[in-house]
Amino acid sequence: MTFQLNKGTAHQQPFIQNRVLLTVGFLLAGLLLTVGISLCQGTIPMSLTQLWQAFLHQGDPLYQTVIWELRLPRILAALVVGAALGMSGALLQGMLRNGLADPFVLGISSGAGLVATLLFAIGGLQSWVPVAAWVGAMLTAAIVYLLGFTRTGIAIERLLLAGIAVSSLLGAFQAVLLLMTEEGRVQSVLNWLLGSLNGRGWNEVLMVAPYIAIALLGGCLLARTLNVMNLGDEMATGLGISLGRSRLLIGAIASLLAASAVSISGLIGFVGLVVPHGIRLLIGNDYRWVLPLSALGGAWVLTFADWLARIGAIELPVGAVTAILGSPLFILLIYRRRQ
Repeated sequence: MTFQLNKGTAHQQPFIQNRVLLTVGFLLAGLLLTVGISLCQGTIPMSLTQLWQAFLHQGDPLYQTVIWELRLPRILAALVVGAALGMSGALLQGMLRNGLADPFVLGISSGAGLVATLLFAIGGLQSWVPVAAWVGAMLTAAIVYLLGFTRTGIAIERLLLAGIAVSSLLGAFQAVLLLMTEEGRVQSVLNWLLGSLNGRGWNEVLMVAPYIAIALLGGCLLARTLNVMNLGDEMATGLGISLGRSRLLIGAIASLLAASAVSISGLIGFVGLVVPHGIRLLIGNDYRWVLPLSALGGAWVLTFADWLARIGAIELPVGAVTAILGSPLFILLIYRRRQ
């Protein structure tokens, strides 16, 4: 599944710009509405007046605690993780020119999952899981990139095959560790592997937010390079783009975004796969808009999924909710691309 950059004619530019503005407005409106509902609803519902008083540190102390210590940091974590996954997916799909690529195609999920499972299995080291998962994810991505190198630079097919091979190997080790883990700790491992934002506080958000913010900015600066690369390797080389160096930089930023997201939330799928698809269907393949809007769309999708995960009698892993929502949507997107 490949796609080419569609620059559009001079007559199409106003139409494309209008679609971009409408998409931005739609995403912002949806995000603000979802954030407002998420802040008000939960085990302890509150009105808009009570919400505003709690923001100002006024009114019932219980509402202040719920907003500042529980809901607000959790929502910010969803925004940060969703934005990171959305842009990471857009970067990798653009670099690989493959719409089936997602942030975990480089083995990031398997590396983070193996390290997290190991710490849970040992016991007493759960507080180190975020940092250890980040390190494991980045090391795995580095190994995959080393395997993807050839004499002429990074080969896309070799990179994808390396990611599949490394993921399979680490996944097997992870399965063995799960079988050896004490029964009382298996549930904690599974909760992390399925992805969850439950209990995420200010410490987790502040730990990775600076890295994600820098990586998001760096990703946006790569939009022109991605646009040129999607014209084809020969055209990109002719226009002065170093394919090997560009792919290494794009992959590094995408890996940093995905690894930082994983360190907070665990493994959450489909956000980085589906969101960039939806954005390209709405506005086309110009990465000057696809990258920032994929981040905005990812933030909205994960915030909405997290709200759905916690409104029932039993809180669900947000990764399970994104899978339930993302699978049929992705099938629909594939079907529409055939028409």
